[in-house]
Amino acid sequence: CVDGISLTVNRVKGAEFELNIVPHTLLETTMGDFRAGRRVNLEVDIIARYLERLLLGERAAQPGGVTETLLAEHGFIKS
Repeated sequence: CVDGISLTVNRVKGAEFELNIVPHTLLETTMGDFRAGRRVNLEVDIIARYLERLLLGERAAQPGGVTETLLAEHGFIKS
């Protein structure tokens, strides 16, 4: 979630992530007012955190985290 708005992350690269935001979301939320550099509150799905720990074990807390390559290697996405 970004400022309480539930969204789907399309891509993660390092410490950055990418979202597709549909016009309806822009109209029905405050997201249309966002500008570059604005501070936002980020929330992560607890299942995603457990999945990261399951896949990475002790490495979960290290930089790099869950990547597209890791998810593909474990059959969660097609590369």
